[in-house]
Formats: sequence, structure tokens, C-alpha cells
Amino acid sequence: MEVSRDISVREVFEAKNLARVVSYIRNKVQEQEINKEIILFLHQMLIGGIDDSIAGRFRTTGEYVRVGSHVAPAPEHVEFMIDDALLEYKSNHTSYFLNKIAKFHLDFETIHPFNDGNGRIGRALINYHLQRLGFPGVIIRDREKIDYYRSFSDYRDRRNTKTMENILVLGLMESFHKRIAYLKGETIIRLSDYTKRHSLSGSAVSNAARRQKIPAFREKGIWKIPDSFRREFE
Repeated sequence: MEVSRDISVREVFEAKNLARVVSYIRNKVQEQEINKEIILFLHQMLIGGIDDSIAGRFRTTGEYVRVGSHVAPAPEHVEFMIDDALLEYKSNHTSYFLNKIAKFHLDFETIHPFNDGNGRIGRALINYHLQRLGFPGVIIRDREKIDYYRSFSDYRDRRNTKTMENILVLGLMESFHKRIAYLKGETIIRLSDYTKRHSLSGSAVSNAARRQKIPAFREKGIWKIPDSFRREFE
């Protein structure tokens, strides 16, 4: 119940509300597929108590938003565009599942349907999709944010979804590596200790971890790996 002095009351409520969203998705994800009502409900859960005037509703007349150089569609188009994105996702039975999720996320964030909380809800919906399919969720960390934000300009300028797809692939692989390591009862050590113990190149090992070429994963921002893992590094 104690927080750092540089943390605002709003940030505390945002973190608590986001934890509620994550918990709801974990417990209720198998009950129904994502729809407009679920999206609005999750937004109400996220923003409720912080700004009730905008919680649980899409942008309405006069409510425009801008993210960097991107001006989101006019509010009168928001609901129709969300319906269209949902229909496209549900009716696409041929694309690889991560490609579908990436495309939906890019569309959702391009629409920017809410006055606030679009990024958090959009990333929560990524995990809703994944967990509904039986996969673990992913975390898009601050260190990935440069590529993450670039993925939107790639999509808006060239309709290129590959950047976002790659982010989700790496995130899902990292989630799997973490779960497999703990399920197998492995001894987990810091990647830096692993590097020193085996007299390896720190840059080579770190690069392999970021590219998920080794079963490394992060906990509280620290890269870790099963102590038993062995491979040659160039």
C-alpha cells in the first residue's frame, strides 16, 4: 500500500484498473469472443473512477484525437469502423492467427475509438485474442516501444503489417520460453550470470535473447534463462 513519491494517484488507479482488466480476461476469456460490448465493458473497467465521463463509450461528436502526426478518424465513423474490424477478424479463416491479431490491433489503434486508454485496451485485446485461442499472453515492454510505434506508421503509410507481426511472434515465443522453463522445474539464472559462467560474448547472447534464438525471457525487466541450456554462440 506504499508508492513512490513520483507516482500520482491517477497512476495508482490506472494500474489497479488495468490489473482488473487483466484478471477479467484471464477468467472470462473462454465465455465469448471479442465483440463491441466486451470492448466497451473493458474500457469502462479501465477508465471508470478515473474519468467517468468518457469511460465505457466511444468518441462522440466533436471528440477528435491525434497521436503524433496521425489524426484518428472522425467520431461519427468510429463505431462503424470497429464493427468492420471485428467482422474482418471473425470472417478471416485463412490467415495465420498472429497475422490476424496483428492486423486487428493495427486497425483498432488506427481508429483510436476512445478519448483515453486506447493503447492499454488495444494491448489487452491482443491477449484476449491469444488466450481465447489457448496461448499465453504477451507483454510489449518499453524497450520494444520504438518498433511498436513504428509498426503503426508502417501500416498507415504502406499497409505493412510485418513489423507488428514480428513483435507478436517474439512476444509469444518469450512467453512460451518462460512457462516451459518453470513447468519443467528448471533452475533459472540471470542471463548475465549465464554469460559469465560459460565465458560467452555478452553482446552475442543478448542479441540471441532479443531475437528469441535462445530460451531466454524477462522477469521485472531482467533477462533470465534455464541454467541447463547449452548451445554455441558466434
